[in-house]
Amino acid sequence: MENTKKTPLVSKELLFPFIIITSLFALWGFANDVTNPMVTAFKKVMPELSWFQAYLVQFAFYFGYGCMAIPAALFIKKFSYKSGILLGLSLYALGAFLFYPAALFEEYAFFLISLYVITCGLALLETTSNPLVLSLGAPETATQRLNLAQSFNPIGSISGMMIAQFVVLSQIKSADYNDETYAALDTATKAAIKTEDLSIISYPYLGIGVVVLIILAIIAFTKIPTVQKFEALTFKESLKRVFSKKAFFPGVLAQMFYVGAQIMCWTAIYQYVQYMNESAGTDLNATYMNIIAMGIFLGGRFLGTALLSKLKAPKLLTLFAVLAMVCCVGAIVLPGMPGLISLVCISLFMSIMFPTIYGIALKDMGDEAKVGSAFLVMAIVGGAIFPPIQGLIIDVGGSNLADTLIMGVPEVKFSFIMPLICISVVALYGLYASKVDNQ
Repeated sequence: MENTKKTPLVSKELLFPFIIITSLFALWGFANDVTNPMVTAFKKVMPELSWFQAYLVQFAFYFGYGCMAIPAALFIKKFSYKSGILLGLSLYALGAFLFYPAALFEEYAFFLISLYVITCGLALLETTSNPLVLSLGAPETATQRLNLAQSFNPIGSISGMMIAQFVVLSQIKSADYNDETYAALDTATKAAIKTEDLSIISYPYLGIGVVVLIILAIIAFTKIPTVQKFEALTFKESLKRVFSKKAFFPGVLAQMFYVGAQIMCWTAIYQYVQYMNESAGTDLNATYMNIIAMGIFLGGRFLGTALLSKLKAPKLLTLFAVLAMVCCVGAIVLPGMPGLISLVCISLFMSIMFPTIYGIALKDMGDEAKVGSAFLVMAIVGGAIFPPIQGLIIDVGGSNLADTLIMGVPEVKFSFIMPLICISVVALYGLYASKVDNQ
């Protein structure tokens, strides 16, 4: 066991910069979770889209991480953490404001481009902020510190979900019609509804764009310390050192699968609840269920931070991954509310995965964490790769959610085989990291 009780997570002189950087974690949490419900929103506003096409929202959003992470690492390696943060916030704001012309042109592809630009900014922010938080204190408390900072990510996420529900999903006119009544409308009425609804979809992004510009101005006048000094290495030399760490590359793969699982669980819960409402005549609100999931996710982050002072990170990661897999099985095979409760509970056990994988993979890297961080942020592209596959599973048999049974369950429930597979990879990484840690 590790004993870090006597070592403070953050020293007094670094507390203010830590608070400022931690505030950024809520920003990308907001972007992530105001976007998840947009799969459902675009499907309602543009009923001609298949579920696969609607899930391209996630592909566009998370693909930016895959493209921008390495350039982000090169940028902050040449300049500074602060420069990376300022550039990231600028791209975030630009992508958000692009929603205005996207709504004017009413082109789905334009919205996808806007989401892509946002995540190019988020890739810079995450590539910068995660290793910076790791360095703001003693190495032995780095994983705990990152778990604490990441605990503020769900606060932004919950805000994003609530904005998506009350500003978008509950306001779009398309939601007032089912497939039959919408099809019966004349062309002019459909066009008017589409124009109004696409404007409504753009509102949260325009609002967060303003908030991001304000935060950018604050950080521009904040001194971000250079906590540690390291020898200067070329990018090639840094790569060689990074990949020489046994737990690093498997950690990148585990992070990719984890992010895919997280995005699938928090996106497809909307389709899961819709299926329950249609099949059982219930009147559940998917956003509220997702907020509950995010609430226990937030609680899990604080619980994980405490448990990491008692248990080694790889062991805790393995335990939580196995419990998350059990919940995935429950979401697939259990009927009605027990299945939904299992789905919600996955979030509790996913809570520690991102920062814990991050901390394990970057352990003892020093300044090379800048480069290593880029690959772990690039792994967020898992959120682009796996959700469309889940969308394809939901499309099996037709555009409805329960057109056919797969292994005895409707395709929307069976689609959670994808998160189950992804989380199993995380469990294997935890076991592998435990062995490496003991060598």
